[in-house]
Amino acid sequence: MIVQNIGRNGIANLTFTVPQSDSHRARQALDPVFAELGGGQVAIHDQIAKLSVVGVGMKTHSGVAATLFETLAAHKINIELISTSEIKISVVISADRADEASRAAHAAFGLDHLALG
Repeated sequence: MIVQNIGRNGIANLTFTVPQSDSHRARQALDPVFAELGGGQVAIHDQIAKLSVVGVGMKTHSGVAATLFETLAAHKINIELISTSEIKISVVISADRADEASRAAHAAFGLDHLALG
């Protein structure tokens, strides 16, 4: 997931996710770039989880995003980042709410009878 936010002081804010096991390598790759550009910093947040709703049917079925967002709101699960495409909605949430969010989303989309892996 890659998200660009409104910048501060003329500097863009770019957020992206990598597997936690790659966070150290990502920092090693980015630190020299920021040093060369004369600013910026790398912040690693390791207590997050990514939840995605995926399917080609999303192109023709409206309301998928609303269902996901309403479900998470009903469970008071804060969305920290959102990324969308025609066939996927991904959200970043707190890692300690990941299981609850996954179960709630499964139920909201009528998938709660399927086993979670």
